[in-house]
Amino acid sequence: MNVFTKKITDKDFIGKLIPQKAPFVMVDKLLHFEEKKVVAGLTISEENIFSQNNKFTAPGLIEHMAQTVALYTGYQFFLKEEKAPIGYIGAIKKAEIFELPLVGTELKTTATILHDIMGVTLVAIETECDGKIIAASEMKTVLAN
Repeated sequence: MNVFTKKITDKDFIGKLIPQKAPFVMVDKLLHFEEKKVVAGLTISEENIFSQNNKFTAPGLIEHMAQTVALYTGYQFFLKEEKAPIGYIGAIKKAEIFELPLVGTELKTTATILHDIMGVTLVAIETECDGKIIAASEMKTVLAN
């Protein structure tokens, strides 16, 4: 099992692990990685396409959650020295947004992998801001062939 404790904050490196490109990148750091769990972060900027009226919008939170899963997959492939595949949100079973975070704050999102079989990954996700859970979701992502 691969586990690391050192944070990866190099945005160029993070950009190589996910298929999304600017201005649609919603993760900027990899905080923790292990076999069935990943923790990603995002510092919300005013320039972010999902920032509106000094807040980060609900669609931005959902996309951030999905890209946290993409980062998990991308880092797995990086460890195997393979190119990361493109993936899609297959389904969102539930998504709860409790609070919209302010521009300038940092999101910390934990995705726990419930099932990962044949390119389909089912995850439970929680997003925190300032130590408080502000969003939760269960989603299924699917890798493109």
